[in-house]
Amino acid sequence: MSEKNQAAIELFLDAVWAERGLSENTLASYRYDLQRLGQFLDGRSIDLLSAGRGELLAYLAAQVAAGRSPRSLSRYLSVMRQFYRWALREGRVQADPSALIDSPKLGRGLPKALSEEQVEGLLDAPDIETPLGLRDRTMLELMYATGLRVSELVEMDVAGVNLNQGAVRVFGKGAKERLVPLGEVAADWLQRYLDQARPDLLKGAGCAKLFVTARRGGMTRQAFWYAVRKYALRAGITRDVSPHMLRHSFATHLLNHGADLRVVQLLLGHSDLSTTQIYTHIAREGLKQLHSKHHPRG
Repeated sequence: MSEKNQAAIELFLDAVWAERGLSENTLASYRYDLQRLGQFLDGRSIDLLSAGRGELLAYLAAQVAAGRSPRSLSRYLSVMRQFYRWALREGRVQADPSALIDSPKLGRGLPKALSEEQVEGLLDAPDIETPLGLRDRTMLELMYATGLRVSELVEMDVAGVNLNQGAVRVFGKGAKERLVPLGEVAADWLQRYLDQARPDLLKGAGCAKLFVTARRGGMTRQAFWYAVRKYALRAGITRDVSPHMLRHSFATHLLNHGADLRVVQLLLGHSDLSTTQIYTHIAREGLKQLHSKHHPRG
């Protein structure tokens, strides 16, 4: 990609980071999406700041031809709009070429959650007689007990853990801080990990991150993603399981057992209640299935 396009992307990312305090993961996603667009325009000898509506439509059409989903197309268009609105505001373009492009229609997808039995199987899958297995069991227990995002889990520092209060301090989207209760079971696993597995893995080395690897550094999102999929297979779960599915399961199971929606909102770190309300649809579907299975008129 041309240096001119890369420079424009970095200026935009610096601006949105300063304005909105976006996480490194979000900024990396924005950079990747804009670089794809920049490379496409390079092939047409057009700069990002010179592109018109026709070039953007051609790029989106190429993504459709490549089999991208409507949700992916919607994300690409959202990033484009943010970029060109910034460029217009900064006087780098005379008009926003993305303004009159319609978003693809999306169906209302429900988050995928595991059943309580599947979660139990997943939690039991790691070999807790090994330091790595004990670490992984603790991470799974903590994620299911708190509903953390995977980025919040792997970025958590030891200093953020307060076992006396039974809570952890996490920094969510936009660097927003919140305290999340652990529950007795997760707190017990965390204490065991801190006493046994973590010192064994670090072997005297220092590391601020709570969850560490045998290389004496912090755990990564990718490594945990791989571990979750491995343990899901070991537990006999044939579905494609991701770490985020544990967060969905946390919210769904809380609501199934009568938790208040606003409490779940606070625990998840959602700024808008409407984001949390989607879990009520999952809980409702679960109730329908129970009724259909067990009621004589189901």
